Amino acid sequence: MKKLGIIGAMDVEVAILKEQMEHPVVSTHAGSSFWEGTLCGLPVVVVQCGVGKVNAALCVQILADLFAVTHIVNTGIAGSLDASLDIGDIAISTDAMYHDFKVGPFGYARGQVPGMDVHAFPMDRELQEFAVKACESLGIHYKLGRVVTGDQFICESAEKADIVSTVGGICTEMEGAAIAHAAYRNGLPILILRAISDKADDSATMEYPVFEAQAAKHCAALTQSLAKALAR
Repeated sequence: MKKLGIIGAMDVEVAILKEQMEHPVVSTHAGSSFWEGTLCGLPVVVVQCGVGKVNAALCVQILADLFAVTHIVNTGIAGSLDASLDIGDIAISTDAMYHDFKVGPFGYARGQVPGMDVHAFPMDRELQEFAVKACESLGIHYKLGRVVTGDQFICESAEKADIVSTVGGICTEMEGAAIAHAAYRNGLPILILRAISDKADDSATMEYPVFEAQAAKHCAALTQSLAKALAR
């Protein structure tokens, strides 16, 4: 039976999903509350992991070890790195990688993790297709591309330009690649969905508080549609 683990970094990113769950049972592990129940006919576990890569990866391992999830979706918000992705639009990941992993003196490209057999962590094609169909049915503008992750809130144009020129990507955030990394190590299909909350440039600190809730609503609606498709 399929069982979906849904991870969001902040409460606004998972609150709507928790409200829609049926018969939730809540347990606490490593300081995070895991909501286990049913969403749109699918067994799910929803967790707010907290901000940053360590918090994110920790929750993946708990979902794998204690809840036996079969799939992972990381939902939330991000800063746009692509001019065609505006606030409220959806980034659907094709892969994910770190922008702040730098061990160049040892011969590794930026973002590459020593010892890993992939440079960027791949996403699940079936989940991608579900997400694309959901965006189209909901009338939400979307783009497929790379999600890049680091323990930084990107809010300077120079930082944004550096990331785009070195690792590429359509959006930047603080958890996705770590979740994809942990899912890859556990052999779990994964998809990252990010609603755009800001432009990851000098305007980001002004845009983010205003559009955070709007972006999170789009992502929650998309995650629910994806759960319905996976349940079928």
